Amino acid sequence: MKLSTKEMALYGMLGALMFASKILMEGIPNVHLLGVFTVAFTVVYRAKALYIIYTFIFIEGVYAGFNTWWVPYLYLWAVLWGVTMLLPKKLPRNVAPAAYMVTCSLHGFFYGTLYAPFQAIAFGLSFKGMIAWIMAGLPWDIVHGISNFCCGLLICPIIAFMKKMNAMMKIFPGKKVEQYNN
Repeated sequence: MKLSTKEMALYGMLGALMFASKILMEGIPNVHLLGVFTVAFTVVYRAKALYIIYTFIFIEGVYAGFNTWWVPYLYLWAVLWGVTMLLPKKLPRNVAPAAYMVTCSLHGFFYGTLYAPFQAIAFGLSFKGMIAWIMAGLPWDIVHGISNFCCGLLICPIIAFMKKMNAMMKIFPGKKVEQYNN
């Protein structure tokens, strides 16, 4: 996965875009575009989307501090990336928006559950304590899942825009960039 200079610059900027979007939306708890960007960038850049995701995670740590809350970020966003990677590369046009929105939404609904095992280990919670922690966070996970679904409407337009920009900037020389008209 060798990167060109253009790719390094682009992935750094996209990681910073993810961070900026999170900061801009912090006033609305559990509503953000991180899942949208993770799914869209994974569809477009496949394995190289990890560079963008971990750039965002690193910036987040620098900004807010590398503390116990930050450690789950190292795997939480990789889970969404991995699930997106499992989706077929060429989904039918009429299926793709729903598949991406549901994938993004499920990550939001299960965010607290994915976060909980680390919390249990870090804070010495029993299994019952971990379940109680998950249950206490369910209202927030419901907001997260619903907002991810609604914000997921932006995934296909972002994919189309990124593919068009990549073709214009010749980010992937020698590769045919398909148009995604949705």
